[in-house]
Amino acid sequence: MELKDTIPDGPAERPVQIEVAVQAIEPTAAPPAVVPGPVAGPVSAPVKPRSRGRTALLIAAAAVLGTAGGTAVGYGVQADRAPTPLPALSQPNLAYPAKALPSDQVPDPLPVSQDRQMKTDGDLRELLIDRPSGWTDQKQPRLDDGWMSVDTYARDFERADRAFEYLVESDIRRVAAASWTKGRYRTVNVWLVQFRSGARTGAADHAEDQLYYLTGDDDVVESDPLKGSGNGRCYVYKADLKPGYLPLYRARAVVQRGDIMAEINMFDTRTISKKDIRTLAERQLERL
Repeated sequence: MELKDTIPDGPAERPVQIEVAVQAIEPTAAPPAVVPGPVAGPVSAPVKPRSRGRTALLIAAAAVLGTAGGTAVGYGVQADRAPTPLPALSQPNLAYPAKALPSDQVPDPLPVSQDRQMKTDGDLRELLIDRPSGWTDQKQPRLDDGWMSVDTYARDFERADRAFEYLVESDIRRVAAASWTKGRYRTVNVWLVQFRSGARTGAADHAEDQLYYLTGDDDVVESDPLKGSGNGRCYVYKADLKPGYLPLYRARAVVQRGDIMAEINMFDTRTISKKDIRTLAERQLERL
């Protein structure tokens, strides 16, 4: 980049000529005698103060060179030393316990009733509540022998694409489902949505999202906590009334246990009470 002079070009100033008039003065009388004063010693020239910038620069340069030299010497000393051998990563003495317990002191494995992982790692469909008396199984094209695919489950949300992406990122594992009918119009759908155990809390997060959404739903007219669940709730919706159609009533329950989020939906053309949905939700909670 070419630097340009910042001084503007212009006509050169005209040099000023200074004329000094010299007037000869003739003395009218002899000048007075000058009395010499005391003779002083030799006057030395004023001493110019020494600049400190160059000295500071030399000191800083010496400090840097000293540090660099010390580092180089340290590396040289370390390089001349023999390497220190490290212990092997695999050592039999690190096993725990150091000595196996006698057979009569080995604790018994947890029963299935206390080992939640053994209970949920099996056939998830066995954790679905049994079909209540007076109900019949409903054939659902979306179900395959009691299983529901993740993409099918995601279609029940308003934004199926975003719901599917969210479920996959939350490490969803599988969905077991059942559907029953009673009378002419009453229908119940039960879903067990299981997530993989690990650092993520997919089941708890999914249940919390659904409960948060239901809390602000204007169509919900009643909401009660599900006893003994910690975070489960039952909801009753207001009737969906449209001219030319039968009224549609709905109730819903959401509860979470471990890595499973359970959801129950009930539909009918007649009023659904809180007791109806609560009874099914409590039974499902006991199975979990």
